[in-house]
Amino acid sequence: MNAEFFAAIADIEKEKGIPQEYMLEKIEQALLAALKKDRPESADCAKVELDPVKKTVSMCIQRTVVEEVENPGAEISLEQAREADPDAQLGDIVSEPVETKKFGRIAAQAAKQVIIQGIREAERGIVYDVFTSKEHEILTGIVNRIEPRTGSISIRISSNSEYTEAMLSASERIPGEQLREGDRIKVYVVEVRKSTRGPQVLISRTHPGLVKRLFELEVPEIFDGVVEIRSIAREAGSRTKIAVMSNDPEVDPIGACVGPKGGRVAAIVDELVGEKIDIVKYSDVPEEYIASALAPSEVISVLMEPDKKSCRVIVPDGQLSLAIGKEGQNVRLAARLTGFKIDIKPLSEADSILSAEGKDPAAE
Repeated sequence: MNAEFFAAIADIEKEKGIPQEYMLEKIEQALLAALKKDRPESADCAKVELDPVKKTVSMCIQRTVVEEVENPGAEISLEQAREADPDAQLGDIVSEPVETKKFGRIAAQAAKQVIIQGIREAERGIVYDVFTSKEHEILTGIVNRIEPRTGSISIRISSNSEYTEAMLSASERIPGEQLREGDRIKVYVVEVRKSTRGPQVLISRTHPGLVKRLFELEVPEIFDGVVEIRSIAREAGSRTKIAVMSNDPEVDPIGACVGPKGGRVAAIVDELVGEKIDIVKYSDVPEEYIASALAPSEVISVLMEPDKKSCRVIVPDGQLSLAIGKEGQNVRLAARLTGFKIDIKPLSEADSILSAEGKDPAAE
């Protein structure tokens, strides 16, 4: 019977990845919980020994031999002690074996609950560890359920052999994206938290990190470190600007991201449901970087303000609306991408402003 008991613990470790030492500890707690239900007065004096080598399970109550018994659960009289051991003396510790088979139904149920709870906690711990290692990475999930009232989606995500349920809230969905139950989608793991019901995996389809990881998957030069992503600004479902640079002068960072016949960036656009992507070249020179970030608009000049945190950009009159973008999106994304506050002026207005400041716009 004991051999089968220890074999079952070994099977749990093999199938669920729960260490035998952990299970033996929980079983010890279970036996003590059962004794507390059956003989509460002796629970604090109980001792459990589980030996996986000898495959033995034993339990006993250790009581101190005293002259006058005040606590029957922890003490035993000298007369009673000598019935079991004729050599017993005052102050000795006498062990009384406990037959676990005689535990009542309530005690057995208490032990069962401790073991079940222990297995659940261990499984949650394993899942937490697995998904914590996937923070800021992309995982593929399957749409399980869509809440029509809130727009939230329950997604089953997996990593290695572990899986869990995660909620993609309406605010983390790409606007306009149509999903159905059974669809496979890529999600970005923002954070993994512990909760009373197990690990809570926070996922997103709107996070800029999703775009970054998609480029790493599609562009070998980024994965290898030849091309580096320096910054991303995103308004999910509409437009993303991404600044890249090359650590190899022979490699064009923009060309590498676009790919042969635009195949690489097209695959990312498809995954993002048609979201426009502007790939710009990063520069350590702020004026060059800001001018690139305002693409597809042409830029005549970039004038840095004394605070070094803002700038004035001059564009051709016919390019003003393109530079600003629909509802200010282009300049807003460029500002977030570069970290500078950008004030755009058409050339016709800039001439008079710069002349008043004693500057030549053409020289700038």
